[in-house]
Amino acid sequence: MRFFLLLCLLALGTAKPYQPINVMEFMKNYDLMMADDDENSDEDDNEDDDYDEDENCPAGCHCLPRVVQCSDQGQISVPEKIPEDTLILDLQNNDLTEIKENDFKGLNKLYGLFLINNKLSKIHPQAFRNMAHLRLLYLSYNLLTEIPANLPPNVIELRFHENKINRIQKDAFKGLRKLHVLELGANPLASSGIELGAFNGLSTLYVGMAEARLTAVPKDLPSSITELSLDYNKILKVEVEDFIRYKNLLRLRLGFNQIKSVENGSFVSTPNIREIHLDNNRLKKVPPGLSSLRYLQVIFLHGNKINSVGVNDFCPFRPGIKKNLYTGISLFANPVKYWDVQPATFRCVIGRRGVQLGNFRK
Repeated sequence: MRFFLLLCLLALGTAKPYQPINVMEFMKNYDLMMADDDENSDEDDNEDDDYDEDENCPAGCHCLPRVVQCSDQGQISVPEKIPEDTLILDLQNNDLTEIKENDFKGLNKLYGLFLINNKLSKIHPQAFRNMAHLRLLYLSYNLLTEIPANLPPNVIELRFHENKINRIQKDAFKGLRKLHVLELGANPLASSGIELGAFNGLSTLYVGMAEARLTAVPKDLPSSITELSLDYNKILKVEVEDFIRYKNLLRLRLGFNQIKSVENGSFVSTPNIREIHLDNNRLKKVPPGLSSLRYLQVIFLHGNKINSVGVNDFCPFRPGIKKNLYTGISLFANPVKYWDVQPATFRCVIGRRGVQLGNFRK
């Protein structure tokens, strides 16, 4: 069950982080109760049988066993007297401006905390103390300017989408060795705003930094990442040194940047990569080295300035070298004359629908 939960969270990494969370649907789909079944005793189950909503539920909230929903209530502060056995606390779409030191005091069993779409600009450094069981922390759509201190050590999904974060300080994520999803997209974060060592001690699978102000691929991200989203930035080029650290990378998104060139050998360090998005950039030719990527299945190059395609740009010269055939190559919205492209160019593609050409307009 835990393995399934982690796979679901990783899949959510590419979903829109700013969408409101339907807490009850979330509980139904991922069965968070079972995720910590070794830590929920029979005594806890008996307590649920005696649950009295009117007596235990904070004013203005709706409660179910271990779930407290206080969303869309115009709350200006965290409600008092939240039951100590609460697993899920929903505070979305309120007017919270600050999280104080003792707002979550006693909530040591908390598993998911949803603070999406508030007005938070300040979080006390000790606000998350004693939250060893917290796994999901959603802080998207707020006014935070930096990463809060002392984040819960066992969190597996952390979202800061669309805040005001323009700096990530050294050791900002130190100790988060169980993190799988880190979403930082839609923040005014420039390359110069990421301090050296900002990701020290962090082990994660997905990092999202789309819609920021990056001018280069960050080179100090966790080496464990398997998916990196950098769409809608201001990146100008891709260099060999960009991905040396990311040997486990499977999916790379660089669409809607200003990339004019990809240095030969840039993807040598990512031999297992499956999917590359380089659409809507300023490339004038197919990036070199794609034919050597044995497991690459999807490459998006539409919306560039590519005017020619070579017969060996995608497929290796020697048959049998490629382990996975392509399922998608997009080249539409380029000035390439599709009638000049040799049929053998796509000899390692599955089916005719695997290639998209044409539809170029000046």
